[in-house]
Amino acid sequence: MLTRAEAERLVSTVPTGPYLAGRWDSSQSTDTFDVIDPVTEHRLTTVAAAGIREVEGAVSHARTAMDEGEWGRTDGSVRALLLHRLADLIEARSEEFATLESLDIGKPCFEPRAIDLPQTIQTFRYFAGWADKVEGRSVPTSSYMGRPTHSYTVREPVGVVAAITPWNSPTMIGAWKIAPALAAGCAVVLKPPEDAPLTSLLLASLIEEAGFPAGAFSVLPGLGAVTGQALIDHPGVDKISFTGSPETGHKVALAAAKGFRRTTLELGGKSPQIVFADADLDEAAQGVAVGIFANQGEVCAAGSRILVARSVYTEFVERLVARARAIKVGDPFDEGTTMGALINARQLGRVCEYIAAGVDEGARLITGGGRPHARGFFVEPTLFADVDNAMTIARREIFGPVGAVIPFDTESDAITMANDSDYALAATLWTADVSRAHVVARRVKAGAVAINGWAPLDPRVPWGGSRLSGQGRELGWAGIEANTEEKTVTAVLSYTPDK
Repeated sequence: MLTRAEAERLVSTVPTGPYLAGRWDSSQSTDTFDVIDPVTEHRLTTVAAAGIREVEGAVSHARTAMDEGEWGRTDGSVRALLLHRLADLIEARSEEFATLESLDIGKPCFEPRAIDLPQTIQTFRYFAGWADKVEGRSVPTSSYMGRPTHSYTVREPVGVVAAITPWNSPTMIGAWKIAPALAAGCAVVLKPPEDAPLTSLLLASLIEEAGFPAGAFSVLPGLGAVTGQALIDHPGVDKISFTGSPETGHKVALAAAKGFRRTTLELGGKSPQIVFADADLDEAAQGVAVGIFANQGEVCAAGSRILVARSVYTEFVERLVARARAIKVGDPFDEGTTMGALINARQLGRVCEYIAAGVDEGARLITGGGRPHARGFFVEPTLFADVDNAMTIARREIFGPVGAVIPFDTESDAITMANDSDYALAATLWTADVSRAHVVARRVKAGAVAINGWAPLDPRVPWGGSRLSGQGRELGWAGIEANTEEKTVTAVLSYTPDK
């Protein structure tokens, strides 16, 4: 594990400008933005921002690479080799990626080592396996005017994909978007988050080292209102894959509607965790705490609505509070830190406003709620008890370490409350009854339901939600489908059978 000083020196080795079609843009752009350390509130580095010119160049090069260049002629077996090579390069430098992610985002060092980087590497390797297996199908069809026909389908890359990633897990979520698109033969233009662009820029240097043809992949750091807007508005983009807020997702959907372009939108959640009376309460309390406080609660699938059977409610709340109070909030590079800082001052203010709303609306604050350090964007692990599902803290996505504990009397009550939300991304069920788990999983409205474990991610299974949580799926075969178009070919045969 690197020290903070070593981590800060590592930042100086990362390129700090756009990566366009196989080269680093050396133009002296006057548009820049600072990357701020959430822990110290100091500037980590200054990055050159891509503007309209860079967006135009990246999309144009991506189109040329697909239509006329080497990338469009690269078959699936070669794409597989390139993706495997990229996965190996990421693995070899995984400590650098994990360190930069901790520094950039403020999350404890063990989290990217245990979750983000292993998932990133697995995702590239999984989709490398699909690259030469994207098949069509033969379709039996009737004759055409008395002549026999032969019909089949092929899957072709959807085209140029704009991938826009969030700041909470940019390396892992970037892989979810990049790997299936490249495996399918698409060209990718990545817009990393302005709050945390460093790992995406490091990835660009490895794309170059892996040997991907020019134009197959570009990275355009910049502000969402400028770079992101120009990218989603560009008519040369065939698909937009976006992870972020519902408000921005709505803007993406409207932009994509011009030309009826494809989208995959993952827009957050207010995920329930249902604790039944027969659950192992120690295991459930530990798992629920992870679901609320991992990555400072800045997780789309954060299980921030905790629905607990009334018969075990008091006992469970005590166990959950004990786990929240055992969390050590501090510098990700300090020994023993288990929760870091929120991403920026704006997010800190937002979380504090929700905590105040919980108190004002009558929820019982049972632990946390304050700022443990004078410097840095820290907030204590916070729990409210006796919450009503209609309260603001139970309705809105807080994106911070704030949990709302709600009692329920019957299974039907729990399901009704779980489904009474504008979001439908994920849910977790804690129970010893396997039959109940599967029955309730069918009735809960969510894109992914976990049983006795919070958000067990795997690149082999699809991920996504509905309602305000978005549309479409990433990962699994669904990731290939989302980046391909199915074309039908029908041949009218001249052959006439003997009579």
